[in-house]
Amino acid sequence: MNSERSEDQSAEHHFLIRCAEMLHVHGTPAHRLERVMVTVAKSLGVEASFLYTPTSVFASFGKIPNEETHLLRTSSCELDLGKLVEFDELMESVESGALDVVSALAKLDEIDGAPPRWNSWWRALAFGLVSAGAARFFDGGLPELTLSFLLGPLLLVLARILPSRHPDSGLFEPIAAFAAASIALLVARYAFELDDRVVILSTLIILIPGLSMTTAMTELATRHLVSGVARFAGAAVVFLTILLGVALAWRLGTGPNVDAAYSITPLPDWTLWAAVAATPLAFGIILEARAREFGIIAIASVTGFVASRAAAQGLGTDLSPFIGALVVGVIANLYARLANRPALIPLTPGILMLVPGSLGYRSLTSFLNREALEGMEWAFQTGLVGVSLVGGTLAAGLLLPPRRIL
Repeated sequence: MNSERSEDQSAEHHFLIRCAEMLHVHGTPAHRLERVMVTVAKSLGVEASFLYTPTSVFASFGKIPNEETHLLRTSSCELDLGKLVEFDELMESVESGALDVVSALAKLDEIDGAPPRWNSWWRALAFGLVSAGAARFFDGGLPELTLSFLLGPLLLVLARILPSRHPDSGLFEPIAAFAAASIALLVARYAFELDDRVVILSTLIILIPGLSMTTAMTELATRHLVSGVARFAGAAVVFLTILLGVALAWRLGTGPNVDAAYSITPLPDWTLWAAVAATPLAFGIILEARAREFGIIAIASVTGFVASRAAAQGLGTDLSPFIGALVVGVIANLYARLANRPALIPLTPGILMLVPGSLGYRSLTSFLNREALEGMEWAFQTGLVGVSLVGGTLAAGLLLPPRRIL
């Protein structure tokens, strides 16, 4: 009997370790991962605690002096909302007793090893739509939108060629930034008139780690200090490597192609709302969300964007993201209650529509151009918008807590 119980306990520990590893690898933040794993462990009758950092997970079972601790050295991949949902469904089946841990382990490996939900053509289209949408949000004209749409898929191609997922590689972001900036400069000078600065920012918006910095600030606010500080530092380094690539392109090309005689021709208002409608769905494809969740992703993202835009008239652009994040968070938590699925599904794309990545980029480019006062102003606005997003998300959790922790 003791031998059978020991084997069962070993399987339970193995299952919990694998769940923690998979949730970590596919993008679950610390304040959610640790709580959900403790909940699953309790449902199995296992006393456990977990500690998360962006590069590792600690899992401890039992009590001192017989405590057993495991260290998982991992690296986060791209956020995969589809797999997070499937992991959540699997853990729910184990919690309810509908599935034993041995079968669940096999199913866990099957989910992890599944191929990408969206093929390269869909992802290339999504990258192009996000870049074109960003160009419209930054008040670009038709030339800026067109080139941004064409350059967006270039990032996907470079991600396939360069070892971007290798833990020791830090070349992807600077090379991608250099390539995008160089092409934008060449087109602006030798093909047709456009504002290459808008094109560069719009193309690179997918790489700018605004969401990572917002997540880091949320982790810090919820007292997950180790993970928050590490994630924030990692995001800051990515910002700097992107700036390095742009700076090299500018230096080799004698700076951005600023033509005082050129002015962007404004596009009709309907193009802005077309971008607002299309961008969340493009984010859904990039984040590997399931097609059945696209509806709630669109509702949360568009409603949050509209709420933030409306609140800007009274609160200003610095604090209006608080309202946008609050609306997105409430919709996400309501969805989690009604559908009994992770709030992260609509929350992540919705927050992506509001993150201050462009402000951080403008701050760094201002410092690069020796405009220190302007750079400090942009940096302050970046921090204020980030804090507003964190505050709105946490306030939504108080107003309407989700049933599911993810």
